[in-house]
Amino acid sequence: MRRRLAGDDRGSFTAELAAGLPALLLLLLAGLTAVDAVTTKAASLGAAREAALAASRGADGPQAGARTAPVDADIAVSVEGDQVTATVRAPVRTLGARLPRLTVTATVVAAVEPGVPEAGP
Repeated sequence: MRRRLAGDDRGSFTAELAAGLPALLLLLLAGLTAVDAVTTKAASLGAAREAALAASRGADGPQAGARTAPVDADIAVSVEGDQVTATVRAPVRTLGARLPRLTVTATVVAAVEPGVPEAGP
């Protein structure tokens, strides 16, 4: 029976690290992008809520939503009958050089307040 010497596997850790490091880096970037997407979704939901409530009270909904909306967000408010719908679409920056951007969407529906002559968009 041949005994294994301590020096036979020299450099194997370096080779394993070189092979596994890109996968670990990719996993880290995907995780950071997911955290950014969740944060942007939460901010978009808050902005949509503010826009819908403001529009249901007769104020300017997009302006109210823009105060809390993420950067480069698109705010749309529509009034149909006694319902106000506010939709916020915001881009999420992916942590990669040439990857496409993700877009998160948040939609909130609110009832028009009684006594409001006309709900504004």
